[in-house]
Amino acid sequence: MLEPDRAHVVYACATRPPQPSFLPPMRLLFRLVTLMRPHQWLKNAFVFAGLVFSQTWGNGPLALAVLKAFAAFCCFSSMVYILNDWLDRVSDGRHPVKRHRPLASGAVLPAMALALAALLLVAGLAFAAGNTTLLVLLGIYVALNLAYSWRLKHVPVVDVSIIASGFMLRLLAGTLAVGIPPSRWMLLAGLFVALFLGFSKRKAETFHDEAAKRAVLDHYPPALLDMFMAVTMTASLMTYGLFATSAEAQLQHGNRLVYSVPIVVFAMLRYAYQVHRGRGEDVSRDLVRDPWIVSALAVWLLVFLGRRF
Repeated sequence: MLEPDRAHVVYACATRPPQPSFLPPMRLLFRLVTLMRPHQWLKNAFVFAGLVFSQTWGNGPLALAVLKAFAAFCCFSSMVYILNDWLDRVSDGRHPVKRHRPLASGAVLPAMALALAALLLVAGLAFAAGNTTLLVLLGIYVALNLAYSWRLKHVPVVDVSIIASGFMLRLLAGTLAVGIPPSRWMLLAGLFVALFLGFSKRKAETFHDEAAKRAVLDHYPPALLDMFMAVTMTASLMTYGLFATSAEAQLQHGNRLVYSVPIVVFAMLRYAYQVHRGRGEDVSRDLVRDPWIVSALAVWLLVFLGRRF
């Protein structure tokens, strides 16, 4: 039988995560990709809103500019996630869920994570090269997210406002930054949808065990979050309806957007239902896990891309 001290050493060695430098290349690559959180790139689809609603996807140079903006946001958003995990790696290691993240668990070394973040920064700048407006938007995005990670994620309402601003910056990157004039109603609808998703995320997080809850949730009574969700969802549906019935939308899309309004109403109500079951924390994953929401998106695309009514 091992002596207590030696038994402790053997146990610690047996349970210590394998060092990344000795991992097979494919396993190390998988861990680095996991660290980048590519499933979160779905949020960057906001970049395509201007191209879709302006129906200019047939314009090759313009479509390429939007694709570059999308790629730049993918690089920068992954870089921000890596920096956030690097800053929080010690506290995440004590969290019952976040301790499984690559940096918190020791699956990826901190130096390796910073090197990957630097590589993503270079790639993102390369995609945005020559587009001053896009570079400014990306700079604001990084500054806001670093401020969020540093302290502002603990300030009620400010935290969700920063989350929403990330969606708005993506929307502007796919419109102003590439020369597509954004509709004022589309911008307002995008803002309220982003706020709705942010408050929905906070609501879903209230279903966690006490040990796993964010500290800021102490300042969000359940009734207050319900009110915030109701207000932002109502504003989202109202502004989308105004956009769908606006003169510019009617001229460009006919009545197609009007017929899409009930679909949007259903999708948002269904998402609110999922949130109140504790399943709306990760927007990128939860949107595609509900077959009804996915079906609503597919029907919306059929209506939008169908023949002019």
